Amino acid sequence: MLKLHDYWRSSAAYRVRIALNLKGLDYKQDSHDLRTNAQHLDSYKALNPQGLVPALDIGGHILTQSSAIIEWLEETCPEPPLLPRAAADRAVVRAMAGLIACDIHPLNNLRVLRELKKDWNADEAQTKMWAKGWIAEGFTALESLIGRHGNGYCFGDRPTLADCFLVPQVFSAQRFGVSLDPYPNIRAVNERCDEHPAFSRAHPAHQPDADTVDFNTR
Repeated sequence: MLKLHDYWRSSAAYRVRIALNLKGLDYKQDSHDLRTNAQHLDSYKALNPQGLVPALDIGGHILTQSSAIIEWLEETCPEPPLLPRAAADRAVVRAMAGLIACDIHPLNNLRVLRELKKDWNADEAQTKMWAKGWIAEGFTALESLIGRHGNGYCFGDRPTLADCFLVPQVFSAQRFGVSLDPYPNIRAVNERCDEHPAFSRAHPAHQPDADTVDFNTR
């Protein structure tokens, strides 16, 4: 059986959980608490030298980086597809996912915010302002793309790779106090995904390592 090394509140791990659920695959979970730096233990870095989650054990072979893991899932378990049939459409979906994975998420993840506090003496209000600014910039572009290509989901009328990336980023954005009012297309997609069992099952609150700590505590 597949084993997912994750953390309940990790956006990147959340993406992979959604994709695994959409594919209908069974998997075990091995949780690593990022707040205590469990991902930096030698035992875990022997699996993933980057010391990041997620990592997917596919039977002794370890896959890392959420984008690569989901692409592997798409290649090895093609139904239901997470990418459209036409090459140009696949490029659009990958671009939406990349906008989130490359241009939004890295600037508001835990290790970057910790460095802002440590190296630049940023306080909680300043780090939150930093995160909200980059989220807003990315969401503004994504809102337009969904308006152009979406039909209930980010692209078309069924979940794709883009939705696997969007929903965790919305969860993160809401933790930072970002209002979705300026982004009606994003809000509508997120609400529709909330009703989908694969997305609901992947939600941080439904993970075995989820605790009672305030969701706004990083």
